[in-house]
Amino acid sequence: MNEQQKGLAAAIFAFTFWGFVPIFFKFIEQVPALTIIAHRVVWGSLFLWLFLRFRERRLIAALKLTKKQFFGLFLSGALVVCNWLIFVWAVTHEQILATSLGYFINPLVNVFLGLLFLGERLNKWQTVSLILASLSTVFLGIYLGQAPWISLALALSFGFYGLVRKQLDIRPLIGLFWETIIWAIPSIIYLFIVHSQADHDFSNSTWVFLVLAGMVTVLPLIGFNYAAKRLTLVLIGFLQYIAPSISFLIAVLLYGEDFTLGHRIAFGGIWLALVLISWQPLFQFIQRRSKARALAKRHYIQ
Repeated sequence: MNEQQKGLAAAIFAFTFWGFVPIFFKFIEQVPALTIIAHRVVWGSLFLWLFLRFRERRLIAALKLTKKQFFGLFLSGALVVCNWLIFVWAVTHEQILATSLGYFINPLVNVFLGLLFLGERLNKWQTVSLILASLSTVFLGIYLGQAPWISLALALSFGFYGLVRKQLDIRPLIGLFWETIIWAIPSIIYLFIVHSQADHDFSNSTWVFLVLAGMVTVLPLIGFNYAAKRLTLVLIGFLQYIAPSISFLIAVLLYGEDFTLGHRIAFGGIWLALVLISWQPLFQFIQRRSKARALAKRHYIQ
């Protein structure tokens, strides 16, 4: 297996893992979402520390930050913790379908934020995709009688998280470690308070799941980080749709969430928008691969 194949396997593992994550949190849906996230932050920072200690020869040097990086990671940490909280609350309140929609919308939000804050320009397909996705989301809000707040909050919080991290010159796992360790301090204080209360006296199996929540956070990120170094951003961009696709199927087929006519139309519009925004980079990627193979074959014959 060559490096690209290893990267592809790691990416498929990471996105498939994320797709099935709602099932994990369903096992502890009796635990308040804020308590789950506090455990996720604390145990996630611990697992990340152990992994980085194993991987990094000069860990202390790798963890050094500038003042700008520290405050940037404080902000990005707040955004990702907020994203996790919304996601877990949604999963434990029969709203997995809304999380799937949110992560389908996210790539389109990224394009919009790039236009708004980074001065990036849209081609005609990106423009049509944004308009179509916006109309689909508005239609769903009208159909449901309220805005799809969960989906929008997930897409926007993760979109702004990516925007902030894009401004920081720091490696992904190092950045995530700082994001979790910064927010581990208030999380530990919160856990000391709530676990002193009688209604937070959990069974041993629940405690196992709460500890494993840290591993659930870290493990797919390690796979994603490995894949990102070996695959093109175009390919990773397409593979990222694995996770919300699996979550969508879990919501509808496993947990029986309502997939109404409004959902069908809205999802259809957003899926079409994703096709429109994605076909050009995919076509260019396939063309480059074909040219590279043709050149390699010609060189081999000569």
